[in-house]
Amino acid sequence: MRRWMSALAAAGAVVLGAAGCAPPAGTDGDLTNNWAPVGEPTVFTPAAETCHSADFSETVYLSSYVPVDCTTNHRLETVHVGTFAGAASEAEKPPAPGSPQFTTAYAECDNRARGFLGADWRTGRLWLGVAVPSPQGWAAGARWFRCDMTELSNVEEDGDAVGRTASLKGALREAGPLLLGCYATTLTRTETIDRMPPAECSARHNSEFTGVWRAPATLKYPTAERDWQPFYDGCYTVAARFVGVSQSTIRFRTGVVTLPGGRDDWTSGNRGVRCYLWVSDGKFTRSLKGAGNSGLPIRTG
Repeated sequence: MRRWMSALAAAGAVVLGAAGCAPPAGTDGDLTNNWAPVGEPTVFTPAAETCHSADFSETVYLSSYVPVDCTTNHRLETVHVGTFAGAASEAEKPPAPGSPQFTTAYAECDNRARGFLGADWRTGRLWLGVAVPSPQGWAAGARWFRCDMTELSNVEEDGDAVGRTASLKGALREAGPLLLGCYATTLTRTETIDRMPPAECSARHNSEFTGVWRAPATLKYPTAERDWQPFYDGCYTVAARFVGVSQSTIRFRTGVVTLPGGRDDWTSGNRGVRCYLWVSDGKFTRSLKGAGNSGLPIRTG
């Protein structure tokens, strides 16, 4: 409002000058020759490779955008900022999870996160989320999506977000505490898995992370026991490759634990499934990666 009224006042002064009034002493009468031209209005776009103290939110508002130095305590890091294109950019509101446009954005975030971290983010205690502009931002022309990464206390038992004081860039290129490893898995009285606390691979353990199985896009999220069979099959394939044994014998050597993301992640486009080998009475004291037939023999009992 203040700018608008100043503009009216200036217009009035110009009219008076045109009517024959002399300019004030010390001026040349040209009220605009020293003004910088007004630039084109810009739409707020968040920056990539920035950290944030707030937890993840699927909608980003300009009022809450307060990036912090990644060497200070933070709970979220933006690894990439992409742009909605095509039909998505012409919609009246941002694409919603489950839509083809959002799934495409998630796939781009997934790929960029891999390059940023140095490996598939699912091989570590990490979670990926895709955030979009607020309705007001979208109406103003914002067409970006933000790829946000969070460290978790664990991924096997619905862990909490963990504060960090360093960037995640390159964090999975070499062995470190973020990478998933071995576990001392415990069972309930009904012989189902109870907990999967991490263990040093050099200490006694009975389970180990073996890699990620990519589920087909057409596969539905498992809700009944029969829905899990493709996931078991996929993780047996991953386990056989990890240990270095044949696909035809892996089921006689170990069981598997299969861990897709939550339903919301699945809807967003996450088809990466974490896979673990598991021998209920196993007493391993080394990693079984590349152990071969002798490291994980066929079980006859």
